[in-house]
Amino acid sequence: MADWPTAPVLITGATGFTGGHLARRLRHLGHDVRALVRRRDSARELEAAGITVVEGDVRRQADVMRAVKGVRGIYHLAAAFRVAGQPDDLYREVNVRGTENVVAAARRHGVERLVHCSTIGVHGDVKEIPSTENSPFNPGDIYQQTKLEGELVTRAAIDEGLPAVIVRPASIYGPGDLRILKLFRAIQARRFLMFGSGTTLWHPVYIDDLVDGFLLCGEREEALGRTYILADERHVTLREWFAGIARAVGVPRPSAVLATRGLGGRVRGGLPPAAHRSAALSQACRVLRQPPRLPHRQSAARVGLSPEGGHRGWPQADRRLAFRAGASEAIPAQTERLQIAAFSAHRVKIAPFLTIGADLSGRRSPLLGCCA
Repeated sequence: MADWPTAPVLITGATGFTGGHLARRLRHLGHDVRALVRRRDSARELEAAGITVVEGDVRRQADVMRAVKGVRGIYHLAAAFRVAGQPDDLYREVNVRGTENVVAAARRHGVERLVHCSTIGVHGDVKEIPSTENSPFNPGDIYQQTKLEGELVTRAAIDEGLPAVIVRPASIYGPGDLRILKLFRAIQARRFLMFGSGTTLWHPVYIDDLVDGFLLCGEREEALGRTYILADERHVTLREWFAGIARAVGVPRPSAVLATRGLGGRVRGGLPPAAHRSAALSQACRVLRQPPRLPHRQSAARVGLSPEGGHRGWPQADRRLAFRAGASEAIPAQTERLQIAAFSAHRVKIAPFLTIGADLSGRRSPLLGCCA
């Protein structure tokens, strides 16, 4: 909308990876940006960038009403993501109840547009490739289920006249995303082991491209009332993805492929049965509230993987919201993007890029996430 650069815009989830990038981009473009955050001390970088911080919680309606008052647009990105040992009720309180509060505040204060961030995870492991925004819902865990419920809250409000857009990002990566640090570190140290053939499909989206998509959803009139999957040009196999990371950090591509002979079999090299070991480890991690280190059918989504044979293939965003002419030629190749992400992640954690392999065992880093 033409007058948005001078009108306040609210972002929920601005202290997160995607929300932070979006908030800084909007501020750079001249917007008056307001961020609803749970703790002011976690938003110092936002304040330093000229973003107005409002302390509050999306789970409390009064806090949301206060934050929304006087804004012309809302980007709702706040979400409870996958954390080991986190109770199911928390996902529902944030992802569903929080969305209900945002929608109610948008109605009460006559907000001109709400951009709601959902996830491609609402489709789960897809059976049709490429999949579209109309593909069946198939959430595979409590995070995906509650994100779907939150999306349906916004969809119902759209059907009742609320000016809103729903965005389903693919698996996000880029500078500043420490969720992928564990994977970069393992591949760089040449300790990464890949189970299976590596042909499972996975669809990433680079953070700058995703932010472009969010801005278009916040600007284009034709976007109102619609749902968009935002993803990179093409999906990749996990083998390609891991090889790209290896190139980015300057090591040979991972070559060790451990194959199983079914749930009761043993993997090459004499390790315990992989599926049983992984399931037991994940169960223990839930009790200890530590992230699991090996994926199985329940924890696979947490690390951005699908069980062998599953797929995550998605089309690029709807062409009616295609990026501005010439933009795609200016976007660096995927390997260059991974180099940027690798440099950023390790610079934040360690400082100089040359110490990328330094021991970080004393610091907790979430596993690779598959959604916003």
